[in-house]
Amino acid sequence: MSLIPATILTGFLGAGKTTLLKRILHEQHGMKIAVIENEFGEENIDNEILVQDSNEQIVEMSNGCVCCTVRGDLIAALGQLAQKRRDGLLQFDRVVIETTGLANPGPVAQTFFMDEEVGTSYLLDGVITVIDASHAMDQLDRFQEAQRQAGFADRMLLSKTDLVTSEQLAALEARLKRINPRAPIARMNFGDAPIGEIFDIRGFNLNERLEIDPDFLQAEAHDHDHDCDEHCGHDHHAHGHHAPEHHHANHHHGGHTDEIAAFVFRSDRPFDPALLEEFVGSLIKVYGPRMLRYKGVLWLRGASRKVIVQGVHQTMGSDLGAPWGEQEIRGSKMVFIGQSLPKQVFLDGLNQCLVQN
Repeated sequence: MSLIPATILTGFLGAGKTTLLKRILHEQHGMKIAVIENEFGEENIDNEILVQDSNEQIVEMSNGCVCCTVRGDLIAALGQLAQKRRDGLLQFDRVVIETTGLANPGPVAQTFFMDEEVGTSYLLDGVITVIDASHAMDQLDRFQEAQRQAGFADRMLLSKTDLVTSEQLAALEARLKRINPRAPIARMNFGDAPIGEIFDIRGFNLNERLEIDPDFLQAEAHDHDHDCDEHCGHDHHAHGHHAPEHHHANHHHGGHTDEIAAFVFRSDRPFDPALLEEFVGSLIKVYGPRMLRYKGVLWLRGASRKVIVQGVHQTMGSDLGAPWGEQEIRGSKMVFIGQSLPKQVFLDGLNQCLVQN
């Protein structure tokens, strides 16, 4: 039996997760979906979706979808659903896990890699973050969890965009891209996001797609328009001829400081595999809890194929990609999204792992 695709649906309180979920459950898309509500409160917040006054943990709905409220062990709930599916007691094609509004999606995502039973039944497809455009700036300022949810996303869906001006929306989108330049941003009215923006996005696949917002890359290139090697003594936060806002990823919106931010490493020289493995291992050991998402397509010395790496906190996987084409320009590109990561330590250290000419 093939793996069951799973989607994590996250977003701050009141962002519109429930509205989106209702639409997914009631739309005629031909899929049977199991929804796990990772809630810890006394009251099931989505009571109106479910059969009223049911004491069952798992409720089958009229359209064949299944709802399961978890007030404890997510692993147990996933295992229970998978077992019932194997036994023919429940039919569903995929799982959506709706996290509580204050949740960090990191541990939920790690569940799919850390638990063997979950890993043999499910495939984590992606993290979808719903963001309330009218309150997001304030929430990003005040709550690190709002920044984490944006940083973890494979897709960001903006709700309530009709309540803000085009200038406010542009400022918010620019800020979100600096937090997470690898997650496309779409706008959503009353939960009407296309199913293609939510399912089968393969955000956790070890594939060669490393989509990084081009404006972000342009900003980084502008920020770093001279070549620095590992001996560079420049203060990278104080070049008079550079626009400083791209370093701190915050000055466009009134001087707010986002602890969660992204940066990209790029090189047209190959890595020494042994040095790279040792350095990345040490990074994960020291900074793993603060490394939300990281992904790279790498050129390793002696390798005829691309090497793809991806990680969540301390959990990292790697795989061989397609062979390098004869005419293809070889090089490496890695994106790191994390909490107060020392960018220069990462960049300098990775530079030291390159094959020295």
